[in-house]
Amino acid sequence: QVRLVESGGGLVQAGGSLRLTCDVSGLTFSSYAMAWFRQAPGKEREFVAGIKSDNIHYRTSVKGRFTIDRDSGKNTVDLQMNSLKPEDKAVYYCAAIHDEMGLPLSEQFYDYWGQGTQVTVSS
Repeated sequence: QVRLVESGGGLVQAGGSLRLTCDVSGLTFSSYAMAWFRQAPGKEREFVAGIKSDNIHYRTSVKGRFTIDRDSGKNTVDLQMNSLKPEDKAVYYCAAIHDEMGLPLSEQFYDYWGQGTQVTVSS
């Protein structure tokens, strides 16, 4: 059974930092690219950052503030979020896609999802 479990969300003031972690089990971690998506109230789920064997990609609005990383020994993928802004408030989701599929921006292509973790940024 594949499981993706996010943790690390919470409430932070604007300018602050949070580190999200996704614990992955039930799949061959090295064969999958991993991504973080987010969904704000009333908006569609959007790609935030993704990492595969030979590539890392960020959405423009988080470049220079967010860093995605994966630990193959622990089967985890982290999202370090610095200089948080109120517009970063959303539920953040971890997602997995087979590595050969690349890092599509659309959620429809991803195979597995976590339950999400809430990030709230106060102004």
